[in-house]
Amino acid sequence: MGSKLIALIVIVLGVVAIAQLVRLYELSSKLRNEGEHETNSRDNRLNARLMLVFMGFLFIGFIYLMLTYGWTGRGEAASIHGRQTDSLLNLNFVIIIIVFYLTNALLFIFSYKYIRKPGVKAFYFPHDNKLEMIWTVVPAVVLAIIIILGLKSWNTITDDAVKESINIELFSKQFDWTARYSGDDNTLGKFDYKLTTDNNELALMTTNTIDTAIFQMENGVSGINALEKKINDKKIILVPEEREKMIVDLERKSRLIRILYQMRGHHDSKVDKYAWDDIIQKDTLFLCENKEYEFNFRAKDVIHSAYFPHFRAQMNTVPGLTTRFKFTPDITSKDMRVKMNNPKFNYVLLCNKICGSAHYKMKMIVVVLGKAEFKNWMDSKKKSSTFKQIYFPVSAPAAPLAEAIADSAVVEKM
Repeated sequence: MGSKLIALIVIVLGVVAIAQLVRLYELSSKLRNEGEHETNSRDNRLNARLMLVFMGFLFIGFIYLMLTYGWTGRGEAASIHGRQTDSLLNLNFVIIIIVFYLTNALLFIFSYKYIRKPGVKAFYFPHDNKLEMIWTVVPAVVLAIIIILGLKSWNTITDDAVKESINIELFSKQFDWTARYSGDDNTLGKFDYKLTTDNNELALMTTNTIDTAIFQMENGVSGINALEKKINDKKIILVPEEREKMIVDLERKSRLIRILYQMRGHHDSKVDKYAWDDIIQKDTLFLCENKEYEFNFRAKDVIHSAYFPHFRAQMNTVPGLTTRFKFTPDITSKDMRVKMNNPKFNYVLLCNKICGSAHYKMKMIVVVLGKAEFKNWMDSKKKSSTFKQIYFPVSAPAAPLAEAIADSAVVEKM
């Protein structure tokens, strides 16, 4: 309490002292018969010299920060296309720094050179066509070059991946990432958001997942049968608003169940194999050095953004829309730790959109392994982490729908 009081007293005394100094300056100006708006030649020259001093501090400080924190502070790119991206960004920085030094040098030097001089009037310079052409055409040409190079880099990142590339899907939701590897067939299983259930978070489409979604929609705690029973039960007293809400929910689920039955009728069980061998990976994304990856992105709830800072890659993940890009990591995590002189360094996948209250913790560790290490890891995951092994370990259908599908009542629903 005492220290706060002393600090307050010091602040108050400081304000009073500054006010008195200002008052003293005003009185001295009156004694010299000078107005407050007037600046004498001595003060003018002092300000002009200070302009050069400020310019020196500005330029030296900028150089010091670059030498201390690196050229851009990004570290070395860890992917093949990342070096192209860095080259483009470095070109932008070179242009910006040149313009920064040129314009600020002219600003401070002209402020020093063209101070007010008694008897000298400023030259009125209203317009010059040549000058207008120079500062219009030159920036336009520079911007055109940057844009063309940027489009070329973007096309490289989003171009079709080679046939041998590994397909991986990254599924985003508040507030985590799930990776889905394409398995031995290198083909990701199909998905449909209407199949999202507790044991099918990724909404993958197989005979089992469709049957499970139908079964839960009809017989779950808040399924169609439960809703109908509650609405028609005369022993349960419902307020009009609650009844109306339940009726709307029942109509929505009735429409959805018809879609699910149609999906079941058109589904080809032969494509189940593409989903069954997909490998589900949480927490850590493992990649292989010098192997091209085709990434597909989905979002469950809001817009997220998959940001790989060390690989110089970023893509928005949008609900209802699949986005993609490709890249090839070419520096293992072990080698990068040596380069960074940091034994605890890890690559990371971040969300670069403010997606909610826990956005700050939405990240996934990325580990790049050598080919032999990655093969050993992948072989171990195939034994325990495929979609079928995790969520549907039993080969029989997840719900007894064979009789229900043939039932005439079901046909009427369709």
